[in-house]
Order: sequence, then structure tokens, then C-alpha cells
Amino acid sequence: MATSESRRVHPLIDRLGAYSWRIVGIAVVVYGISWLVGKMWIVFLPLVLAAFLSRALIGPTNWLRHRGWRPGVAAAVVLLSFLLGVIGVSTLVGVAVGRQASEIGPTVTHAVDDIETWLVTDAPGNLSKADVRKARADAGKAAGRWVRTSGGTLVSGAVVFFQVIFSMFIGLIITFFALKDGSRLGEWALHLLPEERRPHTSRLSDKAWATLGGYLRGATLLGLLEGTIIGITMTLVGADLAIPIAVITFMMAFVPFVGAIIAGVLAILIALATAGTTGALIVLAVAVLVQQFDNDLLAPVIYGKALDIHPVTVLLSISAGGALFGLAGTFLAVPVAALVLNVIAEHRQALEELQLANDGGGGLAHVATDGDSSLTGATNPDRDEGISHDD
Repeated sequence: MATSESRRVHPLIDRLGAYSWRIVGIAVVVYGISWLVGKMWIVFLPLVLAAFLSRALIGPTNWLRHRGWRPGVAAAVVLLSFLLGVIGVSTLVGVAVGRQASEIGPTVTHAVDDIETWLVTDAPGNLSKADVRKARADAGKAAGRWVRTSGGTLVSGAVVFFQVIFSMFIGLIITFFALKDGSRLGEWALHLLPEERRPHTSRLSDKAWATLGGYLRGATLLGLLEGTIIGITMTLVGADLAIPIAVITFMMAFVPFVGAIIAGVLAILIALATAGTTGALIVLAVAVLVQQFDNDLLAPVIYGKALDIHPVTVLLSISAGGALFGLAGTFLAVPVAALVLNVIAEHRQALEELQLANDGGGGLAHVATDGDSSLTGATNPDRDEGISHDD
């Protein structure tokens, strides 16, 4: 009876039903992980901070260790030097920006008022003042929702402040131990897995580590370049708030594509309000040229394959991260997406190499000769000097 009844179901419908259940299962798991991260973000934030800081500081730490410094001393010196540098730079930037930062909001509001007046009085079309103000109010509400937490409510400033301070403190402690005992922690984690899984897992972790390093290096270099050029341009056209906009442009570089658009629009609005239409047009032209130069020439070289993902994937990742985790999710979406995609690609490449090694007699020896020991189970001596041999 069951056999005859199953034959009535079209094979296509049967296959779609099977895939639908799998998709539902994946969606439930993703939702559960998102809910858990949203509820326990104070636990995950130190881990994320430690991962970024460890990747940024492992190079100098290994450089000192190679010259005979003890691991604990090298980690402490590098971490303290980094903190002192951050404090010094923040102080210098704060002195330069502090008196002007409070003017950004009113200046942008003034620029938006000018655009609203132009849309109502001079722009083609039949826009009323009520329509423009309604669109402006809707945009403000959307921005408000964007900075809300995943629970949908704004957390009080005092709570956020103390939680962030606590998370940063815990993250710094984790960073110290990651720099000091990174290789030992990595080996301990690998030994939790079955022996036959360790080489492949080691290869994937190396790829993830290299991807994170490429993202941080690329975002920092591009941010410095873009911030400097936009700041100089605003100064030359006579616009105010050049230094704050340069700092914001640098920070927005850590959100590829979207961050540059946000920083560019902000720079144009401030130039429009303080330097007039001509100044705003010049800033617009420079911003477009800088973005084209970065996207077409610099970004592929600086990022390499670390961020070799399509802009549509970047936009979808940022949208999903912002919807699930608010502002923090927006900043973390791109590196997380790059990590996942690059690790999946590395996994597929490893499987292909293993298949080639099984099909051809000398394939495995060829892979090992090229320096990739993850498929043969051979150990990598460079891993003993830090979390990863790719510094």
C-alpha cells in the first residue's frame, strides 16, 4: 500500500519536499545560533575582539620570539605597546576632533534642509514639502531601527558602556594568552578531534587565519588612503570638519562597499553645507574616483584572495548582519562571510586534491612536494611559533 501510494508522488515533488525539509532544518539551526549570539553577545564580544587583536599582533609577537624573547614577555610587550599606541593616537585625534565632532549633526541637518528646499522649489517633478518630510522621517526611523539591538529595543547608554568596558577587559586578557600560548591552544584543540581529521582541520584553520589577516590588513590600508584623500580634499575646497570626516572614512573602510558610500555621502553633505555646491561637487568627484581606483586597482592587490567575494554577497551579508545583530553585525558581516566562503573553498580544494591523489599514483607525493602537508598528515614546524605560520 505504501509503495503504491509513494508512486503517485511525482519525483520532482518528492525531491523538492526532501530539500524543503533540509532547508527548514538549516533555517532553524541558523535562527537558534542567531538567537543565542544575540542573548549572549557579552560572551561572544570578547572572543571576537581577541580574534581580531591576536591576528593583528601575532606578527610582532612572533618577531620578538624569534629573537629569543620569552613568549609571555613578548606577548605582554606587544600588547602594552599596542594599547599605549591606541591611547596616544586616540588622544591626538580626540584633541583635533573633539571641538568639531558636536558640529557634525547640525551641519548634516542643515545640508539635508537645503536639499529638501531644492527638491520642493527647484527640482523637476511635483514633490510637496509634506512628501519630502515624510520620506525624511521614514529614513530617520529606518536608521533608528538599524542601530537597535537584535531584540528590537535600545539598550541604555550606561548598560552598554559598562558591558563594552567589561568585554574589552576580558578580550584583552584572552588576547594575551592567545599571543602567549597560541600554538599550545591550537594543538590542544586539534587533539580533541579524531587523528584522521586533524590535518584537514589544521589546513582549514590556517586558511581562516590568513583570511582574517588579509581583511584587517586591507581594510586598514584602504581606510588610511581613503580617509587621507577625502580629508585633504575637504580642506582644499574650504569645507569644515575635514578631520572628523577623515576619521569616519577610515572607520567605514572596515565595512567594504557600503561603508565607503556612507562616508562619501556624509562628506558630500558637509561640503554642501559649509563649502557650497561647487565644493560638494568636487568632493563627490574625488570620492567616486577614489572608490573606482580602490575597487579596480588597489583592493584586489591589497586584499588578494582574502576578500575575493562578489559585491552582491557583501551587500547581502551586511544586510543580514545588521538585521540580526544591529551595528555590530554590520561591521562583522563581511569578515565572517569571507571566512566562511574561503574555508568552504579550501575544503573543496582539499577534497579535489585528495581525489586526484587517489586517482593518480603520484598525486599525493606531488601535493606534499608543493608544501601542503595537510593531506598527508605531516606536521608544519612553523606552527610551533604562534597561532599560525601565516603572519
